Amino acid sequence: MNEEIRQKIIQVCDDKISKKGANVGLSFYAFFKNKNENPKLLMEVARWWIETHELDHFEKAVKIKKMIRDGL
Repeated sequence: MNEEIRQKIIQVCDDKISKKGANVGLSFYAFFKNKNENPKLLMEVARWWIETHELDHFEKAVKIKKMIRDGL
């Protein structure tokens, strides 16, 4: 994933955690607008989430943030 989406994922995770606490969950759709303007990037993130890491539909934001920071 490119650096821009990685930073967006971290930002969204930080926002969700600050608003709802450390146990908040999210899906990969949280990183995109309701009207998807970049289907290629959406599919790239979906592949990372579903195929590469076999994550559930909803995962803890702290877990996703750590994975992105660790370069997984």
